[in-house]
Order: sequence, then C-alpha cells, then structure tokens
Amino acid sequence: QVRLVESGGGLVQPGGSLTLSCGASGISFSGYTMGWYRQAPGKQRELVAIITSAYTKTYADFVKGRFTIFRVNAERKVYLRINSLKPGDTAVYYCSGVSESGRFSLWGQGTQVTVSS
Repeated sequence: QVRLVESGGGLVQPGGSLTLSCGASGISFSGYTMGWYRQAPGKQRELVAIITSAYTKTYADFVKGRFTIFRVNAERKVYLRINSLKPGDTAVYYCSGVSESGRFSLWGQGTQVTVSS
C-alpha cells in the first residue's frame, strides 16, 4: 500500500521540543524528495522543509534554525526536529513525497502539533 504516516505530534509547552516522524510504504523511498508542510487554522498550507534524495535540504525562512529535517533511508522515514517551539508553530504538520521524475506525489494524513502553556 502506498502511503505516508506521520506521528509524534502532541501538546507541548512553549520552548519545548518535538520530533515528528513520517514512515513511507509502497514507494522507492530513497529516490523521493521528502518534505514537511504545515497548516495552521484559517491559513494556507505552507512549506516547512524539504530534503532531496541527495540529502540537500531547503528550509522556509521562518524556520530560523529551529527546525531540522533529516531522513533515514534504511528506516524509510523522514523526521522533523523542532526546537524552541512557539505558539505560532501550532498547526497540522504534513509529510509529503515526490518521486525523482516528479510524476508521483503523495501526502500523509497529518499530525497535530499544539504549543500552549
């Protein structure tokens, strides 16, 4: 079955940290560009970070060093480490994958991150 499944979200206090994970099945994971996006209530989905099959990383400007994306191909997983969480980071975080050819893409179902005291 072709799918992405995120986990690791939850309720965190401001200043805390989280590591989100996304597991892939049914795709040639190592060849995919993987990404994390987020969507806050009432806002459009926005890019957080992507990592290519060559491990090249791109981050959104708002990340400012607080987010780290990494992948472990042997596990077929991509991770997003978030430090110094702020209430503005509250959103549903989605994992995405795009094939090398660009012809195939998929999304996970999302994991909720809530930053609140």
